[in-house]
Amino acid sequence: MTTTSTQFETAARPLLAVLETVPPGSWGHPSPCAGWSARDVLDHLIGTQREFLTGRGVDLGAAPDVADDPAAAWRDHAKRVAESISDDDVVQAGYHSLLGPTTVGATFERFYVWDMVVHRWDIARAVGQDAGLTDAELDRMESGGEGFGEALHMDGVCKPAVDVPADADRAVRVLARLGRAG
Repeated sequence: MTTTSTQFETAARPLLAVLETVPPGSWGHPSPCAGWSARDVLDHLIGTQREFLTGRGVDLGAAPDVADDPAAAWRDHAKRVAESISDDDVVQAGYHSLLGPTTVGATFERFYVWDMVVHRWDIARAVGQDAGLTDAELDRMESGGEGFGEALHMDGVCKPAVDVPADADRAVRVLARLGRAG
């Protein structure tokens, strides 16, 4: 295993736990992501990870069908991703990103794993569940958001920060920075 695959697995397990408890009729519920249902959020997670990895030469096979069984689609996708990013050659492959030279592993850890934690909250919120965010996950959400700088609130990333009371708990403050009302 690589550091990237370990971080992916650490984020994938609680995401799957949320996905497996979504009642079938709730996948169409609106999420905190404007215009997206819970199913759309999961489709986004799968689609962006696939696009990134396949764009760097990783063969993930056919895309899973999120429409029929979203949790099964995630299980299939996550298995393929975990196998791919367990390969040192994949995670160490360099490329030139918008921010300069980097590796597949560094980008996957910095953005795609972060995205899984954030969107786990979105899906849980859409279906009335608790995402069960840990302190370590709040740390990841916070540092990931800070790492984006001004780009965090660009179109398609996060909505503008939400004002919260100064005495709000940490989860509410972190989510507010990401444009989410906790």
